[in-house]
Amino acid sequence: MPDTDSLSRKEKILRAATRLFAYKGFADSSVGELAQLSEVAEGTIFYHFGNKEKLFVAVLANVRSTVIREFESHIAAQEYPDGMSMMEGTVAFYLYLASLMEDAFLLLHRHYPYAMAQDNAVCREHLEAIYNCLADIFEEPIRRGLADGTMGGVAPRKAALLIFTMVDGLVRFKTYNLYDAGSLVGELMRACRKILGREDVS
Repeated sequence: MPDTDSLSRKEKILRAATRLFAYKGFADSSVGELAQLSEVAEGTIFYHFGNKEKLFVAVLANVRSTVIREFESHIAAQEYPDGMSMMEGTVAFYLYLASLMEDAFLLLHRHYPYAMAQDNAVCREHLEAIYNCLADIFEEPIRRGLADGTMGGVAPRKAALLIFTMVDGLVRFKTYNLYDAGSLVGELMRACRKILGREDVS
């Protein structure tokens, strides 16, 4: 079993690798540069992860577990009165989490993870798990809203995917500094209500 110091070194490598891969991409990131950023020897990186591709998959796995954990903690701590309130809280928390985990979300918005997933089954599994989890998170308020009458006339999974796509698109605007994403949040919420059958709610 690894000692505490080994675990802290591994975490430092994962954090540094997430940032490096997010900003430089997989191909342009070297193990030597990662060793400098994480303040460990190159041999330590190979010891923990084997090679750069396995390290990238480990980064994805860490992103997956962190996103799931953060959302589970958020949902457990809230008491939403109805499904629509829960959806608004989910959208707001997703935007907050994307700013809190900026490196991870930038990494997920780059092309190379999906290119790697074509040939790497474990990489593909983690990507699918991340997006399935996010779709489930956005679907839960819709199912609740259909049950309590605050929403109507929608197919839960399709509506969840549409809303997630809009919210994640806003995060991409912010990530790449293409537009003042904050100025669109109110419109985003109104669009969500309209999709969910609450056109009367301003």
